Amino acid sequence: MEYWVISIIGIILLLVIISNIRIVQQAKAFVIERLGSYRSTWGTGIHVKIPIIDRIAKQVLLKEQVADFPPQPVITKDNVTMQIDTVVYFQVTDPKLYTYGIDRPILALEKLTATTLRNIIGDLELDETLTSREHVNTKMRVILDEATDPWGIKVNRVELKNIIPPREIQDAMEKQMKAERERRESILRAEGEKKSAVLVAEGNKASKILSAEADKQAEILRAEAKKEATIREAEGEAIAILKVQEANANGIRLLNESKPTEQILTIKSLEAFEKAAEGKATKIIIPSQIQGIAGLASSIKEIIKE
Repeated sequence: MEYWVISIIGIILLLVIISNIRIVQQAKAFVIERLGSYRSTWGTGIHVKIPIIDRIAKQVLLKEQVADFPPQPVITKDNVTMQIDTVVYFQVTDPKLYTYGIDRPILALEKLTATTLRNIIGDLELDETLTSREHVNTKMRVILDEATDPWGIKVNRVELKNIIPPREIQDAMEKQMKAERERRESILRAEGEKKSAVLVAEGNKASKILSAEADKQAEILRAEAKKEATIREAEGEAIAILKVQEANANGIRLLNESKPTEQILTIKSLEAFEKAAEGKATKIIIPSQIQGIAGLASSIKEIIKE
């Protein structure tokens, strides 16, 4: 009987111990209270708490977290009301402070973000607000990070997600953007037409230059062809003269070789004179020897007639 009692008690104790074993996962921390006061912070690993005496007050996520807050109405320095929603990237660095530093820390961070945003935007005009996002982000991060240190929170980054100005402001901005786009379009069109005109002018210039060079080359080729034709014609005439001279020389050589009589020489002289008389010359000078021969020929002709 006693054995069964001890066994049951042992099983109950084992179950109690097992039920009080806790495994803390990576990037998490458990805040432990003992008899209602802070005892310790459990990190990653296996831990055992004392039943009834110890209590897990809070499980804290140590990863970087993102808080996307709804749009907040803000008023700029020039009295323009707009809606701005922000995104805050934060991380819990001290689980104890995060648990005991403030009640509902995320809600507190949201309210602090809204008030900080209103203070910063209140010092800026509309145009500055739309063009100074980086400045606003940096300033908000510094202020929020400093303010949340007692809460065990580190603010890593703040982003203005959307800036929504009033409808009339949006219409005016759209008209301004449309006018700016039309202006840029006109400038681009004018620049395109200018470049097109320049290209056409350069093309005409290049065409004229090429045409002039072609005419010049053609003139050079014609002159060279004419020169070559003249040279060939002169060479032909020279060859012809040379042939005539060679023929005359051969004739004279043959005549000398045949040892002609004085009568034959006289006849050849008369034939030469006849050829000279058939030319286009209007005045012919006849040597005295030829004249005597001509008179002799006339006398012979008259004797033959009688």
